[in-house]
Amino acid sequence: MTRFSRRAMLRTTALTAALIGGSMMFGTSPAFAAPAVGQAAPAFTAVDSKGKEHKLSDFKGKTVVLEWTNHDCPYVKKHYNSSNMQNLQKQASDAGVVWLSVISSAPGEQGHVEGAKADELTASRKAVPTAVLLDPQGTIGKAYDARTTPHMYVIDAKGVLRYAGGIDSIASTKVEDVAKADPYFKAALEAVVKGEDVRQTVTRPYGCNVKYKS
Repeated sequence: MTRFSRRAMLRTTALTAALIGGSMMFGTSPAFAAPAVGQAAPAFTAVDSKGKEHKLSDFKGKTVVLEWTNHDCPYVKKHYNSSNMQNLQKQASDAGVVWLSVISSAPGEQGHVEGAKADELTASRKAVPTAVLLDPQGTIGKAYDARTTPHMYVIDAKGVLRYAGGIDSIASTKVEDVAKADPYFKAALEAVVKGEDVRQTVTRPYGCNVKYKS
C-alpha cells in the first residue's frame, strides 16, 4: 500500500467515525414509531416530581408543550444557561399553555433524577414548567419517539400534535447561537396559541440522545 493510499484510508476512516459520532447529537437511534403531526397526540399517564399523576386528557382544551430534558446534557445546559428555556416557559405560562418537562433517563443513566432532585433543579434554574414528569421506563418517550434532549412537541387544545422537532436551527452548545438561530419551536407554539397554521411542523431535533434503559 502506498503512502498516499494509507493517508486516504486514514482520512476516510476518520470521516466515517466523525459522521457516526456526529449523528448521535441528532438522535438517529433508537427509533420508535413516530406519532404523526396532524393526528391525535399519543395518550399517556405519568407521575410528576411531586408524586401527582397526570394524564394528557386532563389538559383537554389547553395547548400542551412537551419538553424532553436531561440536566447534564450540554445542549440542554445551553438553553437553560442562556435563560432561553425559562423565557419560553414563562411565555407559554402567560398564554395559558401547559408545559410538561419530561425526564426519560433510565436509572443509572445520565440525567436520571428522583422527584426531589428534579424540583431542586427547577428551583435553582428558575424554571417554570407546569410539571416535571418522571418517565424512567421511557414509556412516554417511546410513544412520542423522543430522541434528543431537548426534543420539543406542541399539542393543540383538541389534542392534535401540531409540532415535533428541534428547539431551533443551530445544533451547537454555544449560548451565543441562541440569538442567531431560527426559533422553530417558538414560532410553532405562537402559531398554535393564535390558532394559525404552523409553518414548519416537523424539524430535525438536536441534542444528547435520550438515555433510555438499554
